[in-house]
Amino acid sequence: MALTLIIIYTLALIFIFVYSMIQLDLVIHYLRFHKNKTTSQKFAPVNLEDKDLPFVTVQLPIFNEMYVVERLIDNIARFDYPKDKFEIQVLDDSTDETVEISRGKVNEWKEKGINIELVTRTNRVGFKAGALSEGLKTARGEFIAIFDADFVPGADFLKRTVPYFISDPNIGVVQTRWEHLNKNYSILTKIQAFALDAHFTVEQQGRNAGGYFINFNGTAGVWRRKTIDDAGGWASDTLTEDLDLSYRAQIKGWKFKYLEDVGAPAELPVAMNAIKSQQFRWTKGGAETARKNISRIWKSNVSLSQKFHGTAHLLNSQVFLFTLICSILSVPLLLIKNVMPNFSTWFALLTIFITCFVVLGLFYYCSIYRRFPTRMRAVGYLFSVFPIFLSMSMGISLHNTIAVLEGLLGFKSPFIRTPKFNVTKTNKNWKSNKYLEQKISGRTWLEIFLSIYFLFGVIVAFLIKDFGLFPFHVMLFAGFGMVSFFTVKHTRVAKATAN
Repeated sequence: MALTLIIIYTLALIFIFVYSMIQLDLVIHYLRFHKNKTTSQKFAPVNLEDKDLPFVTVQLPIFNEMYVVERLIDNIARFDYPKDKFEIQVLDDSTDETVEISRGKVNEWKEKGINIELVTRTNRVGFKAGALSEGLKTARGEFIAIFDADFVPGADFLKRTVPYFISDPNIGVVQTRWEHLNKNYSILTKIQAFALDAHFTVEQQGRNAGGYFINFNGTAGVWRRKTIDDAGGWASDTLTEDLDLSYRAQIKGWKFKYLEDVGAPAELPVAMNAIKSQQFRWTKGGAETARKNISRIWKSNVSLSQKFHGTAHLLNSQVFLFTLICSILSVPLLLIKNVMPNFSTWFALLTIFITCFVVLGLFYYCSIYRRFPTRMRAVGYLFSVFPIFLSMSMGISLHNTIAVLEGLLGFKSPFIRTPKFNVTKTNKNWKSNKYLEQKISGRTWLEIFLSIYFLFGVIVAFLIKDFGLFPFHVMLFAGFGMVSFFTVKHTRVAKATAN
């Protein structure tokens, strides 16, 4: 039994180690990209006069977004793009008063000469993918820009992205970097921003610079209409229709261009249940997309490096599963280590996996260092945020592991939107938001149990005087404790306000 646990634990660590080495490869590509800026001119944009700009359709998929829909429409309608060269489709599937709010805004801007239409459906078939497909039936644009309800892109967004398509007819997508309207609202928004900033710097730019597949992030990007059609159109058989279509398009040979220097601000979720619903959708959708597309990647004619990195990209959500396995097994293995000295050499060898933490630290350092005036300031910020981020990532591993398993096993679930709050200032209250979860789920009780379980691991370290796994168990205790604490707290607040 002890040997079985050690083998499973080791295999899980090997997966995490491989994952960290792939992240290190992306770091190398990212640093090379910024060291040699000439590579960024591979797809340089052409300079276009207003009269030469192509027609663009801007799609705004909406579902029950009463708090942010007016801000969204107002922002898009003020785009600095010739009025006769773009149209706006408000794709509103809402089942509440959002539809009337949208209709009022659409009529207001239509009277001001903006080409804007409200598109509604009597059902929500296909969820977001279905809404986007419905809009394409009447879309006139050669290029399709998409923005979720919480985004407020700059007025020059189209002028900074569309020219890349003209410079190279093989570019199918231009994706921009997400920025954050409420990064400093709370510790939860700071941690989310920390994670997303790494994705939108080292991961996206690293993959793009290395010639690997990247993904359209569902919003704040522009598609060539021909690319969507050629790749088979939007599909709703995964919860991440954006990732799915991205891979189908790149397997077909379309190129994606990532613009790190073009930002599109958006609002981060401020309540734990909203964060969890977003994480669940992304993680489960990633597993579903892997199940659907990995075999397609290996049957395609793309390069071996693209096949390997594409597979790794689609499987990266599995890191939560293996993190949870390592975490749960670490407590009994701490006891095995001290009662079975014949395994001492093996446990000594496992310390090599500490390099995973070092690599991940480097990964996140590279995602932030360019935003600070000195390297020391960047290091200080890293040490203040990275441990909390790691703890929270471990704490949400149970929630995301369930999502991964459901995705891999083919269990279907509806597209659950992430509630938006229109909260950008630290003193703004979100507690009356009617979209908040009002029930504590069984998963939360499991997270509470795991918090206590890892507290036991902390206590055991003192009892047997073995502190090899002590920092790991402290982070696990803190992570599951924080996740369950904020979940219960925000759920109780939502329930109390609703009553």
